[in-house]
Amino acid sequence: MAIQGAHLVGSLTCTDAESTFRVASQHLGGHLRRIPDGEVGPRFHWILFQGAAFAATAGLSRVGDEPALLAGFDVRPFALDGSVEPDRLAFSDLGYADAALESYATFARLREAGVVRAGTRFQVSLPTPLAALTTFVHPEARSAVEGPYTAALLAELDRITAAIPAADLAIQFDLAVEFAYLEKSQGRAVAYGRGPWWDDVAAGLLDRAAHVGRAVPAGVELGFHLCYGDVGERHFVEPLDATNLVLVANGLAERIDREITWLHLPVPIERDDAAFFAPLRDLHRHRFAELYLGLVHHEDGTDGARARIASAGASGVGDFGLATECGFGRGPAERTAPLLDLHARLAAAW
Repeated sequence: MAIQGAHLVGSLTCTDAESTFRVASQHLGGHLRRIPDGEVGPRFHWILFQGAAFAATAGLSRVGDEPALLAGFDVRPFALDGSVEPDRLAFSDLGYADAALESYATFARLREAGVVRAGTRFQVSLPTPLAALTTFVHPEARSAVEGPYTAALLAELDRITAAIPAADLAIQFDLAVEFAYLEKSQGRAVAYGRGPWWDDVAAGLLDRAAHVGRAVPAGVELGFHLCYGDVGERHFVEPLDATNLVLVANGLAERIDREITWLHLPVPIERDDAAFFAPLRDLHRHRFAELYLGLVHHEDGTDGARARIASAGASGVGDFGLATECGFGRGPAERTAPLLDLHARLAAAW
């Protein structure tokens, strides 16, 4: 077993893309194959800024009179108001393409200047449609809004892939809400969402995630970040083991006929035991060119990561790279450089 580099899931603590590219390159550049822009600006709180896109869409109105604020964003759900037929709902720009194109210009300039290593790709992290639909749409309207919102997200992807050379680009889809639905369907207490609007929970969420994954053109790298949430640096529910992570990963591999360049799986800080990693022996490892395990935690540093690396290696999953469980942009800024350095030390030690 060998450690094969490191992966940044998405968010860092920098306030702008240039700072992200510089700090990641300085502290971890030799171990990274791609760098995200840090999810700066309105994307700081992942999908919460998408409420503005729903508010600007004719035919949708908020439910409730008083704002429901989360991190300063109004997360009251939207319902169909009858002013537009559901099949004529039309979202305008969601903001992802605009942000990506602006950040890519900075990335390309810094790579040309030698700040970013030659051959490094620009990573764009996108949520699956299920995240915004669950957060911002009333349960009774989700099935009607799903098609128009999915089309809008794919239009963002089209703009990104049309403007950025394929050889420079890597697209990551973030699957988090999917695990809330899956765990809840298996009888676990998950305080998120009210259940799906389709019958077979696992098949439905896999079909939806694979649909957007297949839209990534050939030549552009495709990756998936599987996630159990990161609110206050805590999961919405702790995975019992890696079983559902493997179920989703294998389901994606079965539904997507192009190369999946990388797969990222979270590892809770408490889990350095063989039981957590045992399901990884069933992972269709050959379908993922790179595997990254989110087993690096700032709380227990080198010793904790080494224990989790040893257990993961003993599972027989083969070579893998290192990551945190999720992005770390909502932590304190002074943590970023030491956490990147921790990745580098661990990656260099094997």
